[in-house]
Amino acid sequence: MLSPKAELQKAAAKLGDVSTRKLLLDWPAWARTAQLPPDGEWTTWLLLGGRGSGKTRAGAEWVKQLAQSGVSPIALVGETMTEAMAVMVKGESGLLAVHARAERPTLKGTVLTWPNGSEAHLMSASDPDRFRGPQWAAAWCDEIAKWPDAEAAWDMLQFGLRLGDWPRQLATTTPAPTRLLKRLLADPLCVVTRMRTNENAKHLAPQFLSAVVGRYEGSVLGRQELDGEMIEDLPDALWQRSMFRPYDGRTPSRLIVAVDPPVTGTARSDACGIVVAGQVGEGAVVLADHTVKAAAPLVWARRAVAAYEASRADAILVEVNQGGDLVRSVLAQVDPLVPVREVRASRGKWLRAEPVAALYGRGLVSHAKGLDALEDEMCAFGADGRSNGHSPDRVDALVWALTELLLAEGVRPRIRGL
Repeated sequence: MLSPKAELQKAAAKLGDVSTRKLLLDWPAWARTAQLPPDGEWTTWLLLGGRGSGKTRAGAEWVKQLAQSGVSPIALVGETMTEAMAVMVKGESGLLAVHARAERPTLKGTVLTWPNGSEAHLMSASDPDRFRGPQWAAAWCDEIAKWPDAEAAWDMLQFGLRLGDWPRQLATTTPAPTRLLKRLLADPLCVVTRMRTNENAKHLAPQFLSAVVGRYEGSVLGRQELDGEMIEDLPDALWQRSMFRPYDGRTPSRLIVAVDPPVTGTARSDACGIVVAGQVGEGAVVLADHTVKAAAPLVWARRAVAAYEASRADAILVEVNQGGDLVRSVLAQVDPLVPVREVRASRGKWLRAEPVAALYGRGLVSHAKGLDALEDEMCAFGADGRSNGHSPDRVDALVWALTELLLAEGVRPRIRGL
């Protein structure tokens, strides 16, 4: 019996090169039903899928069909411009790959132009203000669960989606329990399609199927990342979303800017966690999250000092396990007069976080609005000290801030029951 790959090669040999190419480009002929646009006059198509389930190919083919039928302009929105270019345009299943050479759009800067004049423009969800002004006939939004300020970017996009007879948008993403995704799932004008990684198994590397799918299938992480389920709360997480109390507006008596600096300042570095929190009576409020990703030391230091000045904090609290001298000198370069307190970790992340999570359980911590990214990271923080497989930099800064405000020596006795 021939393998599936051998059978395809045999069939292709019979068809010849030209017929094979035509068949491969005839998307409706061999796409899975879930990868094709739903019936009806919907406004938003939300395609939730596991890793490698075929979301990107579905998005690229949808945009291709729109552009070739004259729909223009189209917004291509990724988490960043780099992500949009690498995945949506130049990726293996991206827009350039799904066209025959003669039909392929030309790429100039961040604009794709088809032979019929239709255009698609790359946009970054990381800068919501960029959506003010442009108008669109359609939009493809990729990995919206990863967008840093998702609701703001989405809302700004909606104001510009107003051209043509039927403005519409496709959002492709592996799910996560973000506010935007919950909002879309509750929207009656949003049509939802779900796909599992295993449904696309014949197009995935056997090593991926055995090593990754085999390892995580059936686990909570696997249900989210492979099966495309939206997992509200991890069973073993320290924080649940029900713990987040809204801030009542009382003025804090003491304010701290906590900083968890990365070891290095390259594009592959962890983020620098920067969280502002204040003491309110016997409890605390988390006011702001100024975390910055993959930043050079002077960049995150300026961000931390700006947060200190804007909030009129009492001090900047910095973890100095990695490069304490460098941390002090970098902050001094920005403002030598800013009071800096140093803390050093002697226990693992999970053990440090447990007492802080207990404060939430007792209702002693409230959150200001706009802390979605921090709350997502908190609810994904697991016993391995990671959050969705990444360093929990926001959580680290939060833990340092609340430990200083409510659990440090001389403070803890004032909190009844602890």
